[in-house]
This record gives sequence, structure tokens and C-alpha cells, in this order.
Amino acid sequence: MKRSKKYRAAVEKYDVTNIYAPVEAMKIVRETSVTKYDSTVEVSLSLGVDPRKADQAIRGTVNLPHGTGKTARVLVFAGGDIVGADELIDEVAKGRLDYDAVVSTPDLMGKVGRLGKVLGPRGLMPNPKTGTVTNDVTKAVNDIKGGKIEFRVDKNSNLHFIIGKASFSAEALLDNYVAAMEEVLRAKPSSSKGRYVKKATVSTTMGPGVQVDPNLLREGAN
Repeated sequence: MKRSKKYRAAVEKYDVTNIYAPVEAMKIVRETSVTKYDSTVEVSLSLGVDPRKADQAIRGTVNLPHGTGKTARVLVFAGGDIVGADELIDEVAKGRLDYDAVVSTPDLMGKVGRLGKVLGPRGLMPNPKTGTVTNDVTKAVNDIKGGKIEFRVDKNSNLHFIIGKASFSAEALLDNYVAAMEEVLRAKPSSSKGRYVKKATVSTTMGPGVQVDPNLLREGAN
């Protein structure tokens, strides 16, 4: 695949074969953004788990201390208005709405469940484990808008989560990275043998990946 001039220039700024401490990786990733807009910074992990086993299907949430850098659009199913819920479900099914997260009260999940084919592939189906099926929808929405993110392992044992924007300071990105990684590490299943986090990479939108040492968190930071 042919890479852009900006991408090739970004790669020359660091050793792509090196595995960096998180604090160094955050500094590098800020300098290797290749887009004109404020790129999202994402972490990709390769985990030593088998997601086909129920107890190894890693999933969780974390409140990023510095937020995500964007205002999340939250779709809410609440209030017991069945007619209104039906209309909203129809709009979602037809792809007419734009949203980043979905919250529902328990009484409407029977209807929201019909959107499995739409919400499932995007990882947006409300779930009690992630706090998105709740009677306290106000708190759920405020948490999401305040920087709460959800993570889950995919069928290939990879896990992705965002930690902010390229405009964030390296320190803010590190804080968010550490908060998310600590939660991922807490989610390690007891049945998982061998190395849990096999590989960690951080990158900006369309930018090159910077390898991160998954065994380190704040080491090296001032």
C-alpha cells in the first residue's frame, strides 16, 4: 500500500522497530499525526485470551481522567413512552440518526433488542455490565459525556480504545492510557495462561503505529 508523503515523514521521526515506554510513546505519537484535523489517539492491544470462551471475552469501561476530546452523542431510550420508543427504533434501524453511545432503561430493552443487527456490530448494544442499561439514565449520559469509554476484545483477540486527541499534552495522554490499561489489566481472566498483553501500539488517525511496552505504565515519567 502506497503511503502518503506525510506518513513517510512521520515514520522517519522515530525507530519503528523499537518498543517505547508509554511516556515516550505519547510524545512520539503527538509528533507523528498526519491529518490536518485534530486526530484521535487510539491504543491497540493484542491479548493472550480466547474470546470464544465466555470467561475470556474481555469487556469493561473506564472513565478517562482527561476525557476523550470529543462530545459524545448519546441515544437514550427511556421514559416508558412505548410509541415514542417505536418511532426512535425505526429511525435507528433505517440509519437516520448519528450517535456514539446508546443508553436504555431496563423496561425498554425488549424493544431495543430488536436493533441487534444495527447496534451489535458497532459494539453499541446497551448492557447492564457497562452501565448502559439503567434506570438512572442521567448519570449514564453524564458519565459518557464526561469521558467514559467502553472496551471489548474482538474475535481475533484484539482490543482497541481511544485515549484522547493529538492536541492533548503527552501527560494527559499518559494519564488516560494508564487509567485504561489498569482497567484492562484488572479484567484479566484467571483462566488466561501465558502473556496477557502480547503487544501494545498507539497511533493517531491514519498515522503510523508506535509500539509501547505493555509491562510499563508511568515508569520514566517526571
